[in-house]
Amino acid sequence: MSDQPAPDTARQKLGPRTADAVRAHAARTRADADQYAAVLEDIATNGLPSVEDCTPWEELREAQLARLAAQRPAVA
Repeated sequence: MSDQPAPDTARQKLGPRTADAVRAHAARTRADADQYAAVLEDIATNGLPSVEDCTPWEELREAQLARLAAQRPAVA
Protein backbone atom coordinates (compact mmCIF):
# COMPACT_ATOMS: atom_id res chain seq x y z
CA MET A 1 0.00 0.00 0.00
CA SER A 2 1.14 3.49 -0.73
CA ASP A 3 1.58 6.16 1.93
CA GLN A 4 0.14 8.72 -0.45
CA PRO A 5 -3.62 9.26 -0.41
CA ALA A 6 -5.59 8.19 -3.45
CA PRO A 7 -7.02 10.92 -5.63
CA ASP A 8 -10.40 12.22 -4.45
CA THR A 9 -12.08 10.84 -7.56
CA ALA A 10 -11.07 7.27 -6.61
CA ARG A 11 -12.79 7.32 -3.21
CA GLN A 12 -16.38 7.65 -2.15
CA LYS A 13 -16.81 9.63 1.05
CA LEU A 14 -18.65 7.99 3.93
CA GLY A 15 -21.27 9.72 5.98
CA PRO A 16 -20.36 10.63 9.56
CA ARG A 17 -22.40 7.80 11.10
CA THR A 18 -20.98 5.24 8.69
CA ALA A 19 -17.43 6.46 9.29
CA ASP A 20 -17.99 6.21 13.05
CA ALA A 21 -19.32 2.66 12.64
CA VAL A 22 -16.27 1.67 10.58
CA ARG A 23 -13.94 3.18 13.20
CA ALA A 24 -15.78 1.32 15.98
CA HIS A 25 -15.47 -1.95 14.04
CA ALA A 26 -11.75 -1.30 13.54
CA ALA A 27 -11.33 -0.67 17.28
CA ARG A 28 -13.15 -3.92 18.17
CA THR A 29 -11.08 -5.85 15.63
CA ARG A 30 -7.87 -4.32 16.99
CA ALA A 31 -8.87 -5.22 20.56
CA ASP A 32 -9.66 -8.80 19.53
CA ALA A 33 -6.30 -9.10 17.75
CA ASP A 34 -4.49 -7.72 20.82
CA GLN A 35 -6.24 -10.25 23.06
CA TYR A 36 -5.37 -13.10 20.68
CA ALA A 37 -1.74 -11.95 20.52
CA ALA A 38 -1.58 -11.85 24.32
CA VAL A 39 -2.80 -15.45 24.52
CA LEU A 40 -0.19 -16.56 21.99
CA GLU A 41 2.55 -14.69 23.87
CA ASP A 42 1.46 -16.37 27.11
CA ILE A 43 1.61 -19.79 25.45
CA ALA A 44 5.06 -19.00 24.04
CA THR A 45 6.29 -17.91 27.48
CA ASN A 46 4.61 -20.48 29.72
CA GLY A 47 3.73 -23.36 27.39
CA LEU A 48 0.34 -24.92 26.79
CA PRO A 49 -2.10 -25.21 29.70
CA SER A 50 -2.85 -28.65 31.09
CA VAL A 51 -5.82 -30.51 29.65
CA GLU A 52 -7.56 -30.37 33.04
CA ASP A 53 -7.49 -26.55 32.93
CA CYS A 54 -9.08 -26.35 29.47
CA THR A 55 -12.74 -26.28 28.43
CA PRO A 56 -13.66 -29.01 25.90
CA TRP A 57 -14.52 -27.58 22.49
CA GLU A 58 -17.93 -29.29 22.60
CA GLU A 59 -18.91 -27.19 25.64
CA LEU A 60 -17.68 -24.03 23.95
CA ARG A 61 -19.65 -24.90 20.81
CA GLU A 62 -22.86 -25.57 22.73
CA ALA A 63 -22.51 -22.32 24.70
CA GLN A 64 -22.00 -20.35 21.48
CA LEU A 65 -24.98 -22.04 19.81
CA ALA A 66 -27.12 -21.20 22.85
CA ARG A 67 -26.01 -17.53 22.65
CA LEU A 68 -26.85 -17.41 18.95
CA ALA A 69 -30.24 -19.04 19.51
CA ALA A 70 -31.05 -16.49 22.23
CA GLN A 71 -30.28 -13.63 19.81
CA ARG A 72 -32.49 -15.05 17.07
CA PRO A 73 -36.11 -13.92 17.17
CA ALA A 74 -38.62 -16.68 17.83
CA VAL A 75 -40.70 -17.87 14.89
CA ALA A 76 -44.37 -18.45 15.63
